[in-house]
Amino acid sequence: MEITIDSIIGILGLLFGGGALGGIFTWRWQRKKAKAEAQTEEVNMAKAVQDTYQQMLEDKQKEVEDNHRLIAELREDRDHYKQGYIEMRNRQDKTEEMVRDLQREVARNGRMVESMRPFLCYDTKCKKRVRVAQSATEATDCPEKHDIDPENDI
Repeated sequence: MEITIDSIIGILGLLFGGGALGGIFTWRWQRKKAKAEAQTEEVNMAKAVQDTYQQMLEDKQKEVEDNHRLIAELREDRDHYKQGYIEMRNRQDKTEEMVRDLQREVARNGRMVESMRPFLCYDTKCKKRVRVAQSATEATDCPEKHDIDPENDI
């Protein structure tokens, strides 16, 4: 079997013209294109996942800020109620102190009234005045009852 130039040209024509070599170049190009599309799709998926996580982080940050705001409001409310309680307690202590002062004053006034109880005689010049119980303010028991007369010299 002899290889002639016609057969070599035929074989070369078959390889180049028939698509064998073109198929190899085309196949490599398609493989690179598919790989690039796959990478693009992976990048898009990664971006989508990243966007999802970023949105979740933003939502969580908003929730944390809301929680901090609510905690601050609750602390303000607590401080307000605590201050109100302290003021009420101070007013109650002052009221109790005033009540104790008034009780002491009433007791002192009672002792003063007790010391100023009326005497048996109404005459201020009578030397024999004697203390009597408050319900017994009648001057009838006075041994020397005098008329209440400013002209009386006794």
